[in-house]
Amino acid sequence: MRAPRSLQARLALGIGLLLTLLWAGEATVTALVLRSEMDTVFDSTLQETAQRLLPLAVTEIIGREDEGVTQRLGAIRAHDEFFTYLVRDDQDRILLQSHNADPTVFPAYDGPGFRETATHRLYNDDALQGSIRITVAEPLAHRAHVAWNLQTVLGVPLLIVTPVALIAIAFAVHTSLTPLRRFRSALAVRNARDLSPVPAPGLPTEIAPVADTLNDLLARLKAAFDAERSFAANAAHELRTPLAGAIAQAQRLRAEITDPPGRARASDIEATLKRMTRVSERLMQMARAEGGRLRRDQPSDLRPLLQLIVQDLARQVPEMSLDLTLPELPVLSDLDPDALEIILRNLIDNALRHGQPGTPVRITLSAAGHLTVTNESPVVPPKILNRLTQRFERGTANAEGSGLGLTIVATIAERTGSALTLASPVPGTESGFSVEIELPVGMDRRNSGET
Repeated sequence: MRAPRSLQARLALGIGLLLTLLWAGEATVTALVLRSEMDTVFDSTLQETAQRLLPLAVTEIIGREDEGVTQRLGAIRAHDEFFTYLVRDDQDRILLQSHNADPTVFPAYDGPGFRETATHRLYNDDALQGSIRITVAEPLAHRAHVAWNLQTVLGVPLLIVTPVALIAIAFAVHTSLTPLRRFRSALAVRNARDLSPVPAPGLPTEIAPVADTLNDLLARLKAAFDAERSFAANAAHELRTPLAGAIAQAQRLRAEITDPPGRARASDIEATLKRMTRVSERLMQMARAEGGRLRRDQPSDLRPLLQLIVQDLARQVPEMSLDLTLPELPVLSDLDPDALEIILRNLIDNALRHGQPGTPVRITLSAAGHLTVTNESPVVPPKILNRLTQRFERGTANAEGSGLGLTIVATIAERTGSALTLASPVPGTESGFSVEIELPVGMDRRNSGET
């Protein structure tokens, strides 16, 4: 039989079995000791009865006129007779007997002392130099019945107390492990990006070092990830100025070169430097998405911010059409404005780069906080669609962009407890690509990794 895997079940079962065995052993020893004491008491009673009856029998027999006559004493009232006796002379003639005595169970007199047959315990004694002899008998069944009653008195409470004790032990163990279950629950609700220490109040001293070790590990992991994000953000930030200078030099070089091949190479250098700039910006956004605070203490209306972001993007790419649809009532959310801007800029930039030229990009915000960005494009195969949120993943090998835009959006969605849905074709149509993210509305942080 395999031991249960639950620590609670193991403790309850082990302690319960141990106590049951101890109680059973104690009850057995107690029964044996009491049986021995009971035999001593019964033997003493046999002896005392014989010694009390013998003088009375001698007086009664000596005062008789007829010698050798058997006299049976009658019962005054009906009762259970556990002790019977015979008074005999030296010729083994019965002179006196109790009313319920059976002479066949009395063996021949063989001197004073205790005797035992298959059915009775007997005590012999005599007087007048052995001429008058008394034998008192007790059925062994009587002693066995008393012993059985004694064992029942000891055993029945044990049968009742043992289940109650097992239930009490299980309840006590369950209650004692409540801090451990709270610790487990607090750890289970953590997402992959929440590396803050797990509260562990009230843990038993045997388990507390495990919690401390785990929190130390989480602290080391958080320090390592923070250092990694800080390095990426700092590196991207430090690259901005040199890249901007290099772009300016490439533009000046292109203006100074007169031959077409040279101007083309200068243009290629400028485009490459701009791609590097975009990648560095995305790296800073990724560091912000992974390590920054994405929720505020107070909610605010999302509509004005969406209008400002869309207007700014529309000025940057006037040749593209951005169609913004907002609800009439305010949409309150505690999402950080910077995080919302990162989300919207990446989604719109992704739609502009991969959508068909001349077609509008539609941005829709519902009253429930669902932000949807759609663009017209060929259908993206499901195999590619499923991995677009992975880092440096592009729809096609020659597609422009850093491959980080949707990854950044997915990271923010995960940390804020928001659902992100990619669809192609757009629901209800036969083409296009849409991204829908359920922005946190109000102050609901139940599924958020924010602390």
